[in-house]
Amino acid sequence: MNKAASGWMSGLTGVVIFSGSLPATRVAVMDFDPIFLTVARATIAGILAFCLLFAFRERRPARGDLASLTVISLGVVVGFPLLTAFALRHVTSAHSIVFIGLLPLATAIFGVLRGGERPHPAFWLFSGLGSAIVVGFAARQGFSASPVGDLLMLAAIIACGLGYAEGAKLSRKLGGWQVISWALVLSLPVMAALMLATMPPSLAGLSTASWLGFGYVSVFSMLVGFVFWYRGLALGGIVAVGQLQLLQPFFGLALAATLLGETVSWGMLAATVAIVACVAGAKRFA
Repeated sequence: MNKAASGWMSGLTGVVIFSGSLPATRVAVMDFDPIFLTVARATIAGILAFCLLFAFRERRPARGDLASLTVISLGVVVGFPLLTAFALRHVTSAHSIVFIGLLPLATAIFGVLRGGERPHPAFWLFSGLGSAIVVGFAARQGFSASPVGDLLMLAAIIACGLGYAEGAKLSRKLGGWQVISWALVLSLPVMAALMLATMPPSLAGLSTASWLGFGYVSVFSMLVGFVFWYRGLALGGIVAVGQLQLLQPFFGLALAATLLGETVSWGMLAATVAIVACVAGAKRFA
């Protein structure tokens, strides 16, 4: 398998894993406070990452890499999980999943700014059209009902796109799993302290579903998914492989309907299909 194909396969695996993140977060915040959930999942993932780095005796990143690792930590370890956790108190996971359609565009923009990639001008036409469909859907279907939830999701997408592009850039030097591991370890002292400070008096009586959601976002969403995703972006290109994120709404909507019993409207499906069509065109010129 050549380098590009390997990158696409790794990226697709990461997308499949990430597809369960919003439904799992939606379940978890039914019992867990969003702030505690964010810092606790980062703490657990950080401990696992530290064990991996220690077991494989990885060298510490250079001092010049610390700025990039800080950006990654703020984007994907803190920013996206915290903002989506708050957003999912206002909107359903099915509704929030549609906003993932903005991630390829956000990732591509930061890929140009931070990764030095230069896609064909036609790429921006398709990506911009897909993003316009997402924004139009939100405004028509849910913005008037929950502007707070939608604005939080938009902020989460910006933070995530920056973290993705910065992580992919650094993965070319350190490796995919090493980047997310060092980002988690870098934020571990602060996350652990905040976890202890925000821990509820008792964790008894929480539902099994909430614990399963908590476990999924702590291990798979926070660590395992990034191992594949950053490797895919580094091998296949930030702009090109980043378009795979448009498949995430399909997987996520299916999970929301199957596991949470949420209603997936024809409008949601139509928006998702239109977005994927736009990204198919964008991929051709990536």
